[in-house]
Amino acid sequence: MSWKKLQAEGKVHAHKTSKKELDELRSLIARDLEDAAIQELSDDRRYATAYNAALQTAKMAIACAGYRLASTSGHHRLTFEVGRLALGAGAHRYLDFFEACRRKRNVIDYDPASVATHTEAEEIVAEAKDFLALVERWIAANHPGFTP
Repeated sequence: MSWKKLQAEGKVHAHKTSKKELDELRSLIARDLEDAAIQELSDDRRYATAYNAALQTAKMAIACAGYRLASTSGHHRLTFEVGRLALGAGAHRYLDFFEACRRKRNVIDYDPASVATHTEAEEIVAEAKDFLALVERWIAANHPGFTP
């Protein structure tokens, strides 16, 4: 997979991001991570909310790399795949983890309740926070004009 191939397939478009756009994503991510940390919420909701924080974090990296995803089916899966191109091998562990979480999040949002365990909710919250820290370090190293 390459940016050129993804563009030719209509899956991504060139995009010039801005600090304002990234700061808006940061605000959304911070809100979701705060909400996901609320122990009184159901484990399903905490899981899905932390998942969204990770999805938006990957979107932030893709925007810094100069792209945005097209509105197509499978867009969550594609976000984590394309995140590999933007962030490189150092992020693959996180992106693999969130890709696996994507399937469970889909069940949570569309099927019966009580899908995620407390341990799974705690794990995805921690991983989403760590992933955000990794992406912010990557932005600082590669796109310092976009740091918070």
